[in-house]
Amino acid sequence: MGGFIVVNSIKITDYIAEELVDLDLKGKNREEILIELSKLLEKSPNIVGKENDIYKALVDREKLGSTGIGKGVAIPHAKTESVTGLTVAFGVSRNGIDFNSLDKEEVHLFFVFASPDKDSQIYLKVLARISRLIREEEFRENLFNCKTPKEIINCIKEKEEN
Repeated sequence: MGGFIVVNSIKITDYIAEELVDLDLKGKNREEILIELSKLLEKSPNIVGKENDIYKALVDREKLGSTGIGKGVAIPHAKTESVTGLTVAFGVSRNGIDFNSLDKEEVHLFFVFASPDKDSQIYLKVLARISRLIREEEFRENLFNCKTPKEIINCIKEKEEN
């Protein structure tokens, strides 16, 4: 095994779990998708706030500008004290959603995450990490073609280890 270990390298796979992956989001528009993604995040034991807290935080973030970053990907995210630690979920919309993206393309892949204010550094690193990984078309296609949540996590893990 060559190479060297980067200390404190952030791995998305440390913050995501199979139950936080939905390969068939049903929402037809941005609002419905954000509701669905917030419910997905709420499956995590890290979410401690009241119902809809996560949804409201995601919506507030979207008001600052769409998290549809282009190439069919959106990364809705929020800082909220309704979560005890950074939590990432992932969803696929087979039909694609008009998410007001920068490049006007419909969004199929959603990385959604929430973190408390105190985890700002990790939050920014995960944001940067996801943004970097999804630049690659092959990786995006692999994610879209995964058949199970386990495959999604393995796909991300494999990418992170290379």
